[in-house]
Amino acid sequence: MFVVACLGNPGKKYLRNRHNIGYMLGSYLAEQYRIPLGSSPFKADSGRGRIQEREVLLLLPQTYMNNSGGPVRKAMDFYRMPPERLVAVHDDIELPFGQYRRKFGGGHKGQNGIRSIMQEIGTPDFHRIRFGVGRPETQEKGVADHVLSNFTDDELARIQELLPAVTGMLISIISGE
Repeated sequence: MFVVACLGNPGKKYLRNRHNIGYMLGSYLAEQYRIPLGSSPFKADSGRGRIQEREVLLLLPQTYMNNSGGPVRKAMDFYRMPPERLVAVHDDIELPFGQYRRKFGGGHKGQNGIRSIMQEIGTPDFHRIRFGVGRPETQEKGVADHVLSNFTDDELARIQELLPAVTGMLISIISGE
């Protein structure tokens, strides 16, 4: 089994935020693979299911991005999952909007959800799917304001087009490719 931690912020206020790209993929996966999500003792919405014959626990921490590590660690401890069976899906300002990359290990590059996970599980050695949200267009708009701003309607449409390909990347990770 893999824990697929889809990072974001809870609540309708943040639904369309750049920071919530992880939640967007988590919702897409739950719908596509009929994985029921519900509240859990991990302080997360979670559900177990199968993606291409691989068992997964979808996990959407409800503690806000900066504290994502607590729910991830609780779920991993409960299921006795080693760090290499974790995939964290998150936004990345270093990538232009719409680009996505996979990564194993390394630093957090200022992404506070990843920083929190690293602190809680004690290692950087886990899989990540980084989805580009770009940098702020102007220096007046800080990074926090940028990632907490909403995607445009055109960007949301593009995300919907990209979700199957991002899912393919996830499948390659959980399949060991």
